[in-house]
Amino acid sequence: MSSNRAVRNPTFARFFVWMPKEKLVEYRVEMLRGLSGRVVDIGAGDGANFDHFPDSVAEVVAVEPEPYLRAHAQQKATKAAVPITVVDGLADSLPVEDGWADAVVTALVLCTVPDQAAALGEARRVLRPGGELRFFEHVVADTPKLARFQRLIDRTRIWPFFGGGCHAARDTGAAIEAAGFTLENYRRVSVIPCPLTAPVSPHLLGVARLDW
Repeated sequence: MSSNRAVRNPTFARFFVWMPKEKLVEYRVEMLRGLSGRVVDIGAGDGANFDHFPDSVAEVVAVEPEPYLRAHAQQKATKAAVPITVVDGLADSLPVEDGWADAVVTALVLCTVPDQAAALGEARRVLRPGGELRFFEHVVADTPKLARFQRLIDRTRIWPFFGGGCHAARDTGAAIEAAGFTLENYRRVSVIPCPLTAPVSPHLLGVARLDW
């Protein structure tokens, strides 16, 4: 299956594959802990979540539009402990049936999507009633100085240009609530995998449940 709108960020994709991810592992593990049933992994990247899905997960559909990252994810899926199908697709047009998923996962992707509301609307569509959204996302800082800097690099397009569309200053927690989810068990964490990612050190990690 192929998405109608091509997403190609070859320079960023190679940087993302190269970027040290050890400091992110504990947060990915926490995000995925206790998952079960059928899962949609939106913006799966190079498959960084794949090693951390628990055995209770029956099936994963991993959606990744960037060809270089998707190829890496497909290779990683063959070695995963749970069944994972990697597909081309966009966050605002998921190739998944209504109500198919018990959980949707987003990790470092809601900062990059063109329209957060549309992406979260799709997450809502593919979730069963009462399903979960598990997230680990860059968010706007709660300190004024860093928040101002994040808004500056977003406004001048510097960070989105070099970061594969990433926006440093998004209030993703508010967007999740606006999409009809209830935030549960969430917390802010600060993590810098490498010095280049310092502007997006603030993250939001947690679980949201679908309101019906």
